[in-house]
Amino acid sequence: MPEGPQSTPIAAWEDDPVAAIPEDQPPRNEPIRGVEPDFNPPGLPVGLAGPRPAPGIYQVGTGDFRYWALADALARGARYWSGRMPAGTTWQPGNGNRLVAVPDEGIDLNAYYDRNGLHFFHGSVRGTTVYSGESPDVVCHELGHAVLDAVKPQLWDAASIEVAAFHESFGDISAILSNLQLASMRDEVLTETDGQVATASRLSRLAEDLGWAIRQLVPDAVSPDCLRSAVNSLYYQAPASLPPRAPAVVLSSEPHSFSRVFTAGFFRMLGRMFHLQPQQNSDGLLKAGDDAGKLLIEGVRRSPVVPGFYSQVAAHMVAADAELFNGKYRSAIRAGFVGTGVLSVQSAAELGSDERLAAAPSLAADNGDDQLPRIPLTGSAYRLPSDLFVRAASQPRRFGVASGTPDTGDSQSPAADHAARSFVEDLVRRGRIAVGEEDTGDAPIIPSVYTTHEIQTADGALELRRTRFDCGFGNH
Repeated sequence: MPEGPQSTPIAAWEDDPVAAIPEDQPPRNEPIRGVEPDFNPPGLPVGLAGPRPAPGIYQVGTGDFRYWALADALARGARYWSGRMPAGTTWQPGNGNRLVAVPDEGIDLNAYYDRNGLHFFHGSVRGTTVYSGESPDVVCHELGHAVLDAVKPQLWDAASIEVAAFHESFGDISAILSNLQLASMRDEVLTETDGQVATASRLSRLAEDLGWAIRQLVPDAVSPDCLRSAVNSLYYQAPASLPPRAPAVVLSSEPHSFSRVFTAGFFRMLGRMFHLQPQQNSDGLLKAGDDAGKLLIEGVRRSPVVPGFYSQVAAHMVAADAELFNGKYRSAIRAGFVGTGVLSVQSAAELGSDERLAAAPSLAADNGDDQLPRIPLTGSAYRLPSDLFVRAASQPRRFGVASGTPDTGDSQSPAADHAARSFVEDLVRRGRIAVGEEDTGDAPIIPSVYTTHEIQTADGALELRRTRFDCGFGNH
């Protein structure tokens, strides 16, 4: 494991191995040249499991190339977030001192983070083999889960559809902002969009390879040219009112689907932040990406964990901007999130007041170590032999803001216990709860191949606990 930046050349991908999606199979981009990555950014060291080939320029399609492609993306994402994290932030203890990625654990169209590292797989579709760990988009998405878990660990077990969706959005945003660290990528995006960064481009299209593979099996499960796009026309709706699954062109309560609302708002904000730079060039885009990441981290740190988490993060990003950048990006933040309904018009109007922002807590305060309360849900509702305990998203609100509705006014955020019931029922409907040795009675809990939660016995009671965040085919 290298102890610092090296000069040995390697070859890797910029964002995703594909350049465009044809009807038969994905063509390849050309890899770019780089140098052996630094695995030790301050506070967030990373590494890869298994044999380490000597750094070098390897042929695309070989295991050695895939190793260094993953290593390059992993180190780039960790370096980006390391520069924006509060001092002293480290990985969740289960990961150890170093976040380790397993390049290929077998056959699956999947990747996940489980508080014991990052895990990647491969799958063959229509004669083409796709490696999730070869995609910088997927790698930096899963890294994003680990970063968010380090900054706001209470989100891990929060029983809230919107909180779970935010975790997925943060992963996609992690991929976008990590990609912007490459000068070649910034130049391509500016050329492709003619400087209109908030429009569709290689930057907005996420995980083209994995999206292509899933689309061959279930055509309406993902976007037509990628897994998910940060450029979309989706508008906020109360997640519990949505179906548990839906075609990709509409919104569902499934976290990856619902995540797209916040991601689209953030991407619109990023485009506006770019146009506020003194120069609309590669350096200006880098600066916009750097500042957007700072605002996001501070917005997350400040926000209470509540069912309406999207609007709280957006509001606290406005407050963070007032302290960090003297309000430079206020209009960009409000416009981005009002346009997708993350913030209602009335809430955004309130956030335009300096007096209102001054009443917010100082950025020096932190609730990162606060444990969410454990509440019981009536077990008979699920035909469980006893009550089911969950972690309620019920921290005190700091801003009286809300998301928008399709007509006028504020969306009514549910009470924490109601949000928890909706969350559990959603998991049951999508087969996302694994059943272990615990007595679950006659509960209709039928796990699918892909699960994210399990019911455990804790202090003689049944408790729902998260086991992972994944991005596999079973989500769609």
